[in-house]
Amino acid sequence: MSDAVKNNSRATTTRADRARLTRRRIIDAASELFLERGYGATMLDQVAERAGVAVQTVYFHFGNKATLLKHALDIAAVGDDEPVPLMERPWIDQINAERDPQRIIELWVTNGRIIMERVAPMLAVVRGTVGSDPDLAAQWQVNEQERRIAFAALPQLLADHGFLKASLSQQEAADLAFLIVSVEGYFLATGTLGWSPEHWERITVAMLSGILLEPAAITPAAAP
Repeated sequence: MSDAVKNNSRATTTRADRARLTRRRIIDAASELFLERGYGATMLDQVAERAGVAVQTVYFHFGNKATLLKHALDIAAVGDDEPVPLMERPWIDQINAERDPQRIIELWVTNGRIIMERVAPMLAVVRGTVGSDPDLAAQWQVNEQERRIAFAALPQLLADHGFLKASLSQQEAADLAFLIVSVEGYFLATGTLGWSPEHWERITVAMLSGILLEPAAITPAAAP
């Protein structure tokens, strides 16, 4: 490879890295402001000021505030800005490799709790404004549909290994899992009931195990 090609490659990489860092600064600034002031009270020029960029840069990368919120939620869900979808993360590989039905559910809920702890503050902002903002209402529906689709992976894995309760179809099992591990349920448990996230996790494991697994597959500690 010639020196000119190498230099061009490095320059391209550097530009891409700078753009990624700029995007992340903007998303971090927006996340802070959404949590501090609420979605409606946060303006894109305020986001630009906190991120240390021109407001035109915010529009260039994200177009509008709703898109910026979506990216903020995505990063909160996965914990970073790596271009790897949630369902292709290493913890999914760990679950797929597991052969203990109880452990499959435990790993699923443990990672669900970690995600909930990261994303719950931002979701609370969205949830509180959904009724007055059509864009946020649409975003909430998109997020919930994405979660519902993701939950189909759990009963599929249990069924593949013969662990899923025979009386349930995979769709019924996916719907029940989605219902039990819902954002609303997490808010009620950790807010209204005052449960710790860890207590929510233990109860959720017990509920999912009792509903999704054949009784012979449930260990005594996991029984509801």
